Amino acid sequence: MGWTPLFLQMENKNVLIVGSGEVGRRRAKRFINAGANVTIIGKTDDNDLKKLGASIKSVAEIDKWIDWSDLVVVATSNPDLNEYISTVTDNKLINRADDPESGNIIVPSSFFIGDVQICIFTKGKSPLMAKQLRKKIQKVISNHEILQMELQDFTRKIIKNQVNDQKKRKEYLYQILDDKNVNDLLNDGKIEDAKLYVANYLEKKFKTVEK
Repeated sequence: MGWTPLFLQMENKNVLIVGSGEVGRRRAKRFINAGANVTIIGKTDDNDLKKLGASIKSVAEIDKWIDWSDLVVVATSNPDLNEYISTVTDNKLINRADDPESGNIIVPSSFFIGDVQICIFTKGKSPLMAKQLRKKIQKVISNHEILQMELQDFTRKIIKNQVNDQKKRKEYLYQILDDKNVNDLLNDGKIEDAKLYVANYLEKKFKTVEK
């Protein structure tokens, strides 16, 4: 109880990763890719992380870097160290990789299909099933649907400049979504042809309305 999914803007935020094992390195890359400043406490020779901009620090400096951080990720195999970090983080955001519900931030399994980001959270019950669910979802979402999303974004931008009524905008979007010509083009992967078709279709619609 009490958990709810959110997306955090992490650009230029300070993230401390305590632990340089597989989980720590994976989460470090994730936050670096989100634009965060990442410092890792632990021993690691992962040159990829260093090239991406991560700083590697000694555990002797842990209090200093906890104070620096906006978010602390605890990813060590040392239960005493994990508990110590939890007691000195005060009101900071903390993710406990070893015991997720003891923190106040969950980092769920996450992946992209095109521009769609999908997250899976099993409340820590089964990371294995999270992977299995991911595979099923990846099979269900097709390239057609990813292209349709891009086309809908293109369509919305045109409609916003022409139609003030929100209900009418929605009607136009559904017309494009269900249009056979559009779907035939997307099935063939012809997104640019679909955009041209939509632009011409809407231009004719708007001229008809003006008359």
